[in-house]
Amino acid sequence: MFKFFINRNWALWAYVGSFTILISIWLQVQIDVKINYWFGEFYDLIQKALGTPNAVTLDEYFSSLLVFGKFAAMWIALSLFSAFFTSHFLFRWRTSMVEYYHSVFDKARQIEGASQRVQEDTIKFSRIMETLGTSFFEAILVLFEFFPILMTISIGLPILWFGDWQYGLVTGAFIWSVGGTLFMILLAWILRLVGIEYDLQKKEAAYRKILVIAEDDGSVRPKTLNELFEGVRLIHFRSYLNYFYFNIGRLAYLQANVLSAYILIAPAIVAGVMTLGVMQQLVRAFGRVEASMQYLFNSWPTLIELASVYKRLREFERKIDTLEEVRT
Repeated sequence: MFKFFINRNWALWAYVGSFTILISIWLQVQIDVKINYWFGEFYDLIQKALGTPNAVTLDEYFSSLLVFGKFAAMWIALSLFSAFFTSHFLFRWRTSMVEYYHSVFDKARQIEGASQRVQEDTIKFSRIMETLGTSFFEAILVLFEFFPILMTISIGLPILWFGDWQYGLVTGAFIWSVGGTLFMILLAWILRLVGIEYDLQKKEAAYRKILVIAEDDGSVRPKTLNELFEGVRLIHFRSYLNYFYFNIGRLAYLQANVLSAYILIAPAIVAGVMTLGVMQQLVRAFGRVEASMQYLFNSWPTLIELASVYKRLREFERKIDTLEEVRT
């Protein structure tokens, strides 16, 4: 799966491409930081306008909106480029995987589900990496940029349970985010979600294989097809039930997550020790830091699928290696 990064033929795409994607994400995060500062200034402007009639002119108001428009245009341009380039990058990664599988397919075709591994799992792997890979680097960069901002803004503000401690808000964000992520990991482990996804793919592969055989072999009994589809039905119904239990915890946490920042800064809001702009800036920075630390939590359904795909491809490659050892 990772020969892309050690094969000389793909070195340019692997390393220059990775660097280009990282730079693009970093620039997007820098723009996001500037937008966060803009929110503080804009909401202070609104507070001033609402507090004193005609204290703010239309020119000042629309000039502030225009500043946001410029930031938004730059962010959109970078986002479009990053998505386009990342798609090409990951297709090259998939191509490097496929080239290896093609080169050993005379042996690999003896392995059950080989065609599904080469065609379906490689495209799943590349698509999942397109989503998770970029979001992972973005989460790291956002945490690096917004953590100091959150610390600076919250200095001197009374935080629920932490008082005036300067690290109170970031500590609260850490406890809430990491605690929620660990809870989801434990719940997924108890419900065996990765294993169920793996079993589901095995059942589907076996069912599809017998259907392909039945196209050319009229001796395949309908009972055989029904028996295999019954296995598919049972594993799907089991996955629906387990994901139902998982989503109870996940959705409850996400709804509570909406209010987490407002709960922690409640003493500061009630005491009236900050402006509307500072509050918006703080809540947005808190949300960005919190979302970065909740990367595993927010990506959990996709991570489960990636773990299942990785497990299948790794098993496929091990079987190929075993066949090559037997041949030699």
